[in-house]
Amino acid sequence: MRIRESHPDDWSAIWPFMREIAAAGETFSWDRDIDERRARQRWFQQPPGRTVVAVDDGRVVGTAVSGPNHEGPAAHVATASFMVDPEHAGRGAGRALGRHVLDQARADGFRAMQFNAVVETNERAVALWRSLGMRIVATLPEAFHHPAHGYVGLHVMYQLL
Repeated sequence: MRIRESHPDDWSAIWPFMREIAAAGETFSWDRDIDERRARQRWFQQPPGRTVVAVDDGRVVGTAVSGPNHEGPAAHVATASFMVDPEHAGRGAGRALGRHVLDQARADGFRAMQFNAVVETNERAVALWRSLGMRIVATLPEAFHHPAHGYVGLHVMYQLL
C-alpha cells in the first residue's frame, strides 16, 4: 500500500466509490445525492489542505483530505476525512491513510488532530481511529440520521500530536 499526494487524474478513480459511500448515507454527513462537481470541490482543497490517495497494485483504493480544522487562534488543530473503496475495505487502506495523515499533520506543525463527525455505528472506523491514538472526547446524541439505525450519535475524536 502506497500513500501519495493526489493528482487531478485520480478523480476518475475516486468519484465512483465516493459517490457510492455518500449515496449509502451510513458514514458520511454529505447530501446523499451530492453531485460530482460539488464533491470534487469539497475534496480537493486549496493549501494548506492536502488530498492523498492510497494506491494498491496500481489502483486507487482510498483517499483522505486534511488541513486546518479552524482558522486563527485554533488553526493549530488539524482535521481529516477518509473514504475507502468498499471493495477494498479491511485490507489496510484506512490504516495506511490514517497513519499518513497523522504523520503529515505532525510534520506540518499541527499540535492536534480532531475528527469532527465519526458516526458511532461505524464501528470499524471508531476502532481504527482508537488504535491510532484518537479518543472520543464527545458524542453528539442523535446528530446523524442513519438509513438503517435511525438517529445515532456522532463522535468527536481528538489526539494531541
